[in-house]
Amino acid sequence: MSEIAVVTGGGSGVGRAVAHQLAAIGWRVAVVGRTEASLEETIRTSARPEQFLACPCDVSIADEVAAMADRVRSNLGDPTALVNCAGTNIVDRQLEVLSPADWQQLIDTNLTGTFLCVHAFLPAMRRMGRGTIVNVISDAGLRANATAGAAYVASKFGMAGLTQSINAEHRAHGVRACGVFPGEINTPLLDKRPSPPPQEKRMQMLQADDVAACVLLAITLPPRAVVEQLLVMPR
Repeated sequence: MSEIAVVTGGGSGVGRAVAHQLAAIGWRVAVVGRTEASLEETIRTSARPEQFLACPCDVSIADEVAAMADRVRSNLGDPTALVNCAGTNIVDRQLEVLSPADWQQLIDTNLTGTFLCVHAFLPAMRRMGRGTIVNVISDAGLRANATAGAAYVASKFGMAGLTQSINAEHRAHGVRACGVFPGEINTPLLDKRPSPPPQEKRMQMLQADDVAACVLLAITLPPRAVVEQLLVMPR
């Protein structure tokens, strides 16, 4: 029987690359994202479209996450891997222009959204005695930088703490968590920068498949091993 994974942010970027790589090795994958058309594009562009389930969902809304989790369980079963790639940023990100509403939006999507998905799937992993949760964070979750902006940095530091808490509380129950901390990645999120980088600069960054390979390492290691933190940077 195929293993089952849930990948948030599955409509583009790293989430799409992770979903494609998992399907290529035989996993059934529920791809989660706000836009159904983007999820269908992920499925259509995969070499194994039959391995997918599209689950439109805004991860910042608790009721939508609960409904998504029910859909996954009804159609695929309980997942043994959860990959949290959903995330956003804003143009007006510097402290002098950052609004309380934009701060809340980033915290709700990047941090609370990750928590809600963990909350939805962790209990079953604990009951099964196995499971891997991978949170795709950012090197801004290890050290603040001015490019990322304060709200994004705060949300990513929170994700790092959540990842550590999963290991602290649940490693004895067969559940492991990995925080992947990439440097600059060439994804659509770059377009939200106040000054988006040119194509030449983007090609020097990490590509989505590079980060997806790190995620697969964390998931496919033997159960006796856990990658707690993985920092990956452009060469």
